[in-house]
Amino acid sequence: MRENRGGKYHSLVYARPCSVHVDPIEKKPFYHVLLGKTALSLGLPGCNLQCKFCQNWEISQVRPEQVRTFAATAESIVALAKEQGSPTVACTYSEPTVWAEYVFDLAAAARKAGLRALMVSNGFIQPEPMADLIGVLGAVKVDLKAFSETFYRDTCRGKLAPVLDTLRLLRKKNMWTEIVVLVIPGLNDHEAEIRALARFVKTDLGPDVPVHFTRFYPSYRLQNVPATPVKTLTRIRDIARGEGLDFVYVGNVPGHPGNNTVCPGCGKVVIRRVDMAVVKLDLKAGACAHCGRAIPGIWS
Repeated sequence: MRENRGGKYHSLVYARPCSVHVDPIEKKPFYHVLLGKTALSLGLPGCNLQCKFCQNWEISQVRPEQVRTFAATAESIVALAKEQGSPTVACTYSEPTVWAEYVFDLAAAARKAGLRALMVSNGFIQPEPMADLIGVLGAVKVDLKAFSETFYRDTCRGKLAPVLDTLRLLRKKNMWTEIVVLVIPGLNDHEAEIRALARFVKTDLGPDVPVHFTRFYPSYRLQNVPATPVKTLTRIRDIARGEGLDFVYVGNVPGHPGNNTVCPGCGKVVIRRVDMAVVKLDLKAGACAHCGRAIPGIWS
């Protein structure tokens, strides 16, 4: 996605999105950000990982000339978001760190216009550019592929440690962060690994960071691996909650109780979801309507 021109790196995809849609914000997924609102979502070609299970491989695992793109300045994307009534612009679908300069300009333009910019990322980025992005972003969702260096090396051709550093930096800078773990049978669903992941989140990030354990479906180069059994996701959710995490969700399973937000204080459901729609809301000024405990997030 970049090439050397006279000793300087030049982006080949800057301001050249290949996909733009208006999505429910819950699809990203953000479960603690502007409930029921939409996000003008866009993606550009490219990624810095090569995950064998990528669900958007048609745009993430190609060269820029292999996919159709169109010119779109940061200001034009923000104007489109306002036209569509979306209070957020989401950099998603592929890997925004590959087009970080555009992410920065989009986020700065969104902030200037009174909108919030979201980034959906694998977190595989150096601290310096991440710190720059934190200065203009409104919230970040990180795909934590697994809690194993072996998995990152063999299945993603990446490294785990830099992703953990990104998560720590986001927490240190008070950036609202949610984590997604795509649970792949036999590869990253072992109990010891799930416990270690949950303990890392609780100790290094805090028990209030939402973690979404999402169902895998055969994709890309992992067509021979079956879909994640729902009982596996339920078990993993129970393990993570048992380790002290307050907000643990099950994704890609419509109707599962793990789609709902439960108050850690009284145990009542404060946000009930069906698929990606909020159907019941028992929050008052960001707190549980039953017991008054604050539910962390960006609610307005």
